[in-house]
Amino acid sequence: MASEDRNREMPHNIILEGREKLSVSGVVDVQSFDEEQVLLETVRGMVVVRGQGLHVERLQLEAGELIVEGEIGLIEYDDSVQPRGSWFKRLFGG
Repeated sequence: MASEDRNREMPHNIILEGREKLSVSGVVDVQSFDEEQVLLETVRGMVVVRGQGLHVERLQLEAGELIVEGEIGLIEYDDSVQPRGSWFKRLFGG
């Protein structure tokens, strides 16, 4: 099965616990992240997470799972942002 087909079948859920812990499934890639913003490519589109003191607690792209902790102020789907290719590929030049 092609990777793109597998991604479409992957479930996508967002669970926010007390505005301090965010669990996301259906994650295809992490486009960028810092202490104030995490930009995710999911099977349902680009998701922007904004807040303060954000850090990626766990990232398992093979399983499509991400956990972000910190003070979460905004979670938004943003169709105006286009995927740029893998953050890891850009970092390591692959």
